Amino acid sequence: MADPVTTPTVVDAPAGLRRERRGWYLYDWANSAFQTTVITVFLGPFLTTVTELAAGCELGADSCDGYVHPLGIRVAAGSYYPYLISLSVFLTVFVLPVVGAIADRTMHKKRLLAGAAFTGAGATIAMALVTGERYLLGGALFLVANIAFGAAVVVYNSFLPQLAGPDERDAVSSRGWAIGYLGGGVLLALNLVAVTLLSEDGNPQRTLDLARWSIVSAGVWWAVFTLVPLRWLREHPTVEAVRGGGRNVVTDGFRQLGRTLREIKAYPLTLYFLLAFLVYNDGIQTVITLASQYGTEELRLGQSTLIVTILLVQFLAFGGALGLGALARRIGAWKTVLLSLVLWTGVILGAFRLPAEAPLPFMILGAAIGLVLGGSQALSRSLFSQLIPAGKEGEYYGFYEISDKGTSWLGPLAFGLVFQLTSSYRVGLVSLLIFFVVGFALLAAVPMRRAILAAGNTPPRVL
Repeated sequence: MADPVTTPTVVDAPAGLRRERRGWYLYDWANSAFQTTVITVFLGPFLTTVTELAAGCELGADSCDGYVHPLGIRVAAGSYYPYLISLSVFLTVFVLPVVGAIADRTMHKKRLLAGAAFTGAGATIAMALVTGERYLLGGALFLVANIAFGAAVVVYNSFLPQLAGPDERDAVSSRGWAIGYLGGGVLLALNLVAVTLLSEDGNPQRTLDLARWSIVSAGVWWAVFTLVPLRWLREHPTVEAVRGGGRNVVTDGFRQLGRTLREIKAYPLTLYFLLAFLVYNDGIQTVITLASQYGTEELRLGQSTLIVTILLVQFLAFGGALGLGALARRIGAWKTVLLSLVLWTGVILGAFRLPAEAPLPFMILGAAIGLVLGGSQALSRSLFSQLIPAGKEGEYYGFYEISDKGTSWLGPLAFGLVFQLTSSYRVGLVSLLIFFVVGFALLAAVPMRRAILAAGNTPPRVL
């Protein structure tokens, strides 16, 4: 058996390794459909409408003050979906590190990836059953799909250190993000074309049905394209997984997670990077989440402008990820991420000055977001891979994914509080500058080369 912890370099990347990398990229292509078509566009309005029906509201009503009672709890129909998101985030915090620990202990990591991916895709496809007033079924399926999505990402990310050496990791990670944005954009464009051509004016039931089948299409896309990475990727068991032999990977994973939580203080610089990522990524996620609300409420833009801008962001993020990846090869990933945070600050200031009822400037701003978005996320992932002790990729990417998804309420909370105090979306948006400024300062303070050496890894030639 080959050394399970050997990391390939530029000079020993045979055809089989290149094939593995292409398979790895295609999982980003597969699962990005869930993030774009389901989470970004269709699920919120769809599930809210189903919940309003259960609350006794008429289909197509402009507003509804009705309530539903899941598990006997009185919930406003319009609050049901946001509460579900919060619940899924809460559950994710407990699930992802355990999944990561199991991934590091199993000899069959591809099976774990398949289980998480097909569970999430299956729950998404099952949204076809959410008809009439079945809001509880829709909520349960969303929880399963969203948690499974995060679990699969943890396993998927843990392959990165085995597929690329220190000097190649930025480029490989950037290609994965780029392919993901392209795949998510292609399916979203197809669904939006279908909705535009097949919708009927004045028929809200038709609109609801089209949204449902668009969601289902994302589950099918996710499942079908996951078959390719499962075929092309190879197993890369850690030393501990090989030594563990036939031990129960679930109980062993829980025990190892406990040990890691006790020992993680031995890598303070890795934790410091996670803190920096938590702060600036929260700003990024908040801009993405609230851009549509800012466009409709403050800038008074139409739905068609928002849809075109979303597609623009998706497709330009493909080029942006590759472009910043290329820049990282010249100046290093750390400096490139710092530069991207400066650009994000410019985006916020530009958004503050946007005129109302002017679609073109908003689209130009969306283009700027697309160009900087993919690269800042891809290079953060590859930078973190340099800070993980060998054999603990799954566990640490579990913590990373929590920092990515589990704290995404901080930015919206700041935005909401500032808006409540000032009644201004523009001032609320500017409040997000603190996440990029503080995140920049924290990341700039991380001595990356020393942090990489402290984790027992070899630093890339260019940082």
